[in-house]
Amino acid sequence: MDAHREDEEAASPLIAAPAAGGRSHAADAHVLSAAFLFVFSAYSAAQNLQTSVNTEGDLGTVSMGTVYTSLTLFSVAASPVVTRIGPKRALVVGTSGYVLFILANLVPTWYTMVPASLYLGFTASIIWVGQGTYLTLAALSHARENNLPEGPTLGSFNGEFWGMFASTQVIGNLISLALLRNGKDGGSVTGKNLLFAVFLGFMIVGIVLMCLLSKGYEKRNNTPTHSSFGAMLKYIIAPLKDQRMLLTIPLIAYSGLQQAFVWAVFTKSIVTPVLGISGVGGAMAIYGAADVVCSLIAGRLTSGLRSAAFIVSVGAILQAVVLFWLLLFYSPMDGLLGTAIPLFIGALWGVGDGVLNTQLSALLGLLFEDVKEAAFAQLKVWQSGAIAVIFFLSPSIALQAMLILMATALVISFGSFLFLTIVVEKSSPVIA
Repeated sequence: MDAHREDEEAASPLIAAPAAGGRSHAADAHVLSAAFLFVFSAYSAAQNLQTSVNTEGDLGTVSMGTVYTSLTLFSVAASPVVTRIGPKRALVVGTSGYVLFILANLVPTWYTMVPASLYLGFTASIIWVGQGTYLTLAALSHARENNLPEGPTLGSFNGEFWGMFASTQVIGNLISLALLRNGKDGGSVTGKNLLFAVFLGFMIVGIVLMCLLSKGYEKRNNTPTHSSFGAMLKYIIAPLKDQRMLLTIPLIAYSGLQQAFVWAVFTKSIVTPVLGISGVGGAMAIYGAADVVCSLIAGRLTSGLRSAAFIVSVGAILQAVVLFWLLLFYSPMDGLLGTAIPLFIGALWGVGDGVLNTQLSALLGLLFEDVKEAAFAQLKVWQSGAIAVIFFLSPSIALQAMLILMATALVISFGSFLFLTIVVEKSSPVIA
């Protein structure tokens, strides 16, 4: 068994060296999670407000659609970039786009928001492939050095990261709730500028933490990974030749659809009519709190594909209940019950989001260990493409049509995922 493990490590193209200064791999995961906590506490809250605050000419909606269209296109080439510069440098460079986006919101015009959104799409493709690669390498290195099973270790590391990441919705939106006191009429300019100034401070702290990450996960040599464009292209599309990736893509796409739904449709069509713009922060904070709890629990429970299938099933059923209830029975109401309903919907939706984030990241790390960067690039290609679709469609179609689209996508993606579990159990019973 030990000889087999050594052969496995020797064959792997990216094996993490010992962490700098003797820092443990778990500590690297803590620093990474904290860095994302600061960066995305600011960005997530800013994103949630785009369709409600930057309303002139649908500037906010178009900006977010531009972000995710750009992210989709650049994600195709993100994996060789991360492979060449290393995951840590990718994380540091990737943060710059989020800083520029926050700065653009201090002077929101077509000439500031659209270019910033395009650049953010590029840097986001790098930061997310870097994050998936860095966290997977840290988890696998921790498992190997401590003789731990890889599946549960990946689940634990991803559970911690996505739990921290989900808490960005709580922190950022509570700040938004506190500073945008007159949100029902769009919020005062002073309150909005103060909010984005605070977000800028959060970004700076996040960049500092990114710089403190260990360099132990860079490639052992600096030779180019791909000697030609053809070799690079072959590496990028390699996961698409794998039946397992093809069966995972529908669930990846749905994970993007359900995230964009809560950002672009839930906040504008369900929360704002009842609670006003100032209520968006509170509703999204509850969504984030449920996301945090679910991410931590789901991560701890992950042991392989069977456990992932059960966890994903729970999240899918909860989101299906929400979609069909909104489609068939929902109408805005006054009073305490009317106020509570959007908050309750946000909590249930957060559970589903926490499930999808932890399980997809753990599964990609487990199933595609030899092509990690390319697999995580595929995650962002399909996820961000789906997000862009929602942002561009939401101003043009009715809520009922959007709910039908979401319900259809959920059924297709869940069915594909269940078929994936059957395929993997037959071919790789150890992973299952």
